[in-house]
Amino acid sequence: MAVVKARESDINLLARLLRAEAEGEGTQGMLMVGNVGINRIRANCSDFKDIRTIPQMIYQPHAFEAVIHGYFYQGAREKERSLARKAVNGHRLWPSKYSLWYFRPQGDCPSKWYNQPFVGKYKLHCFYEPTGEECENVYNTY
Repeated sequence: MAVVKARESDINLLARLLRAEAEGEGTQGMLMVGNVGINRIRANCSDFKDIRTIPQMIYQPHAFEAVIHGYFYQGAREKERSLARKAVNGHRLWPSKYSLWYFRPQGDCPSKWYNQPFVGKYKLHCFYEPTGEECENVYNTY
């Protein structure tokens, strides 16, 4: 059962984001990008207040670098659509389980990103989740 509303066009949009942001990180890395996106929709805190849909989450200004590159605008493949459906249905992996941020630094992961603590790394991406005081909702979303 979906944890956020998603039409087929939303699944395709999310699938394109997963591939453009993390294709090099493989299936798990792409699913983790989906986890962060779904968390942003459900959390309603920090920089993600009033983000309620997949298009709002993806096109939020400065949210994802991929949307400014041509690769994002290529069609989604079934592999990525399947991963997008998993994310929409609440399938989460650590370290993205409660994360609202991730990025790929040049070197080691900083201990904080957007003032939020580092929680873990998967391949080249570092993940950051808010504290309970900052965003209690992210820990109670599903």
